[in-house]
Amino acid sequence: MPPSLEREKALWQAGMRLVAGLDEAGRGAWAGPVVAAAVILPAFDELPAELRDVDDSKCLSPAQRQRLYHAVLRHAYAWGVGIVPAQEIDRLGIVPATRTAMELALDSLTCRPEAVLVDALRLPEVSCPQEAIIRGDQLCVSIAAASIVAKVTRDHWMTAAHAWLPAYGFAHHKGYGTAEHRSALQRYGPSPIHRLSYAPVAELVEEA
Repeated sequence: MPPSLEREKALWQAGMRLVAGLDEAGRGAWAGPVVAAAVILPAFDELPAELRDVDDSKCLSPAQRQRLYHAVLRHAYAWGVGIVPAQEIDRLGIVPATRTAMELALDSLTCRPEAVLVDALRLPEVSCPQEAIIRGDQLCVSIAAASIVAKVTRDHWMTAAHAWLPAYGFAHHKGYGTAEHRSALQRYGPSPIHRLSYAPVAELVEEA
């Protein structure tokens, strides 16, 4: 089943027209930032044809994500991103860093949401009504749209990092723990964008 507008419509009908979906990309990566996105969709009666394929970003090909990224930005009432770098992830821990990225994404919106739908996490610093939904990116269109924006933004960031750190192959694996990435870490040691607090990175650094 693709994600639906069921939760968004319930909030719209309750008078909350500015409903932000929130999701992140990069929590499990060994390198690079964690990126969150917030997307507020208009109060649609039904989804425009361009958005009917919106889904959890992990279920989409890179080409599908790129196409839908542009469609989401065209149709969104507002959208924003928040980026927390590796050094902050090491300092804070990944869950607080993810919450920080989500708060930054909300702060970067051009309007204040009246309600927030979040994939899995609760945000204690957010005062408006919120719902943390397990597998929210598979259930809610606005969260799925945010997952696409976060993933494409982060992939672009990692591809740009590849230009100045080509030895690590970031354009290919985007900082996740592939065999190629492990081999590069063993050979070259950590880069400035590696998460040194992550056990696989720490272990490989120690071996090196």
